[in-house]
Amino acid sequence: MSQGEAAGRGTAKPQDQGWAWMVLLAEVVLQGLTLGFPSCIGVFFTDLQHEFQASNSETSWFPSIMVAVLHGGGPLCSILVKRFGCRFVVMLGGLLSGLGMVSSSFCKSISQLYLTAGLITGLGSCFSFQAGVTVLGYYFVRWRTLANAVASTGVSLGFTLWPLLSRYLLDEMGWRNTFLIFGGILLNCCVCGAIMRPIQLASGSLPQSAKPKEEPGSRAEEVQLSNGASPHHPTLQQHTKRTKCLQMLQKYLAFDIFCQNKGYQIYTVGVTWMMMGFALPHVYLVPYATHHGVEERKAALLISIIGLINIFIRPLTGLLSGHRVFTGRRIYLFSLAVLLCGLSNFICVISAEFSVLILYCIILSIAMSGIGSLIFQVLMDVVEMDRFSSALGLFTILESITLLIGPPLTGLLVDITSDHHYVFYNSSFFLISAALFMGLSFCALEKKNRLREASKAHLDNPSRYQYSETSTEPKAESQSPPAVEYITSI
Repeated sequence: MSQGEAAGRGTAKPQDQGWAWMVLLAEVVLQGLTLGFPSCIGVFFTDLQHEFQASNSETSWFPSIMVAVLHGGGPLCSILVKRFGCRFVVMLGGLLSGLGMVSSSFCKSISQLYLTAGLITGLGSCFSFQAGVTVLGYYFVRWRTLANAVASTGVSLGFTLWPLLSRYLLDEMGWRNTFLIFGGILLNCCVCGAIMRPIQLASGSLPQSAKPKEEPGSRAEEVQLSNGASPHHPTLQQHTKRTKCLQMLQKYLAFDIFCQNKGYQIYTVGVTWMMMGFALPHVYLVPYATHHGVEERKAALLISIIGLINIFIRPLTGLLSGHRVFTGRRIYLFSLAVLLCGLSNFICVISAEFSVLILYCIILSIAMSGIGSLIFQVLMDVVEMDRFSSALGLFTILESITLLIGPPLTGLLVDITSDHHYVFYNSSFFLISAALFMGLSFCALEKKNRLREASKAHLDNPSRYQYSETSTEPKAESQSPPAVEYITSI
């Protein structure tokens, strides 16, 4: 049956059934290919250092750029999805990712690697991942929560498999040929995109973007026309462009929420600071282990252990955080997970034995599972859902900045001191301080809100500064598909 016939009948409902499950399978693979890929970069760290005679700081810029672009490219991806559609953007991302890794196999300097594997592959992974997540919002309504939970297992699978494959290929054929093969593997994102065919909605449920909308400044033009003035007057055109620009910034980057909502302000600052230390173990764990005499194959296995445990622990932490006992307290659960993540780094400082590092990876993985399952749920708790997409845009861009500069700064410290322990000292400092800041700040904010509520008990609506649970229940199935959101995964 053609799409036109389906639309004509007005009863086609492809959501939550049939091809939707194939799309979900494609999204699992897509997340493993994109979000799981940076986990293997630490395996190549020492080889790239020797090949390009680069310092720790110079080498760490390569994974930092990749991860920062992967997390911060959401607004650009959103614009492309709105213009060309999800399927095209997923396939474009796969093409860029593959092209970036193939090009990186011919690099003659570490700076060229920043552009190819760092910027191009990172941007391609961002496009494929975030457009793929958006597709799930169209294909699933009733089972949307389940679909996102299942799709996130692809990240853990990628964390588990990429380092093992990297170590094997690196031993067999060197890093250049390995990157060439990785380029071919990442092209499979295009296959996943091909599966995500445009959805044919039932009549009467067209996307909101298809509905006519009054453009900013149109009223002003109407007034000018009624007065006999031309709508193409230079002053009016300049005012209209300025209005559109401000509206675009407000749509994708919620600076107004950041200035007005204390809960969002505290949480964004806390997570941004946390990201300075969060990525350090992923970048430096393998070189740290090999530097202390651990076999290279065993060192690569450490990252895979983190991913394997994540497969089982992350869904459990998600279920636990959804219990009514934690209603209004998820920020404290998140802070506790960040604190545990920071404290676990001291295990590496005590000993670099392989058995001790396995214990470290187990504890780190448990803490990471809590952070990964809660980071966006807490954001939903502190921001109204109708502004969640724009709040998430600013949130991810700010965290991508610290993800970018954190590893190179720590690498510079290691170069100066020749002591890899500073990787874990730095990571612990940022994580523990962020956990204490968020936990204590929200505790003080909650106390302040209780005092305010006591003095204004007659008001029904909560203060805009209040930290409170925001309803995240899905609306009726007949609603329009959701707007594009910039979703990342830790």
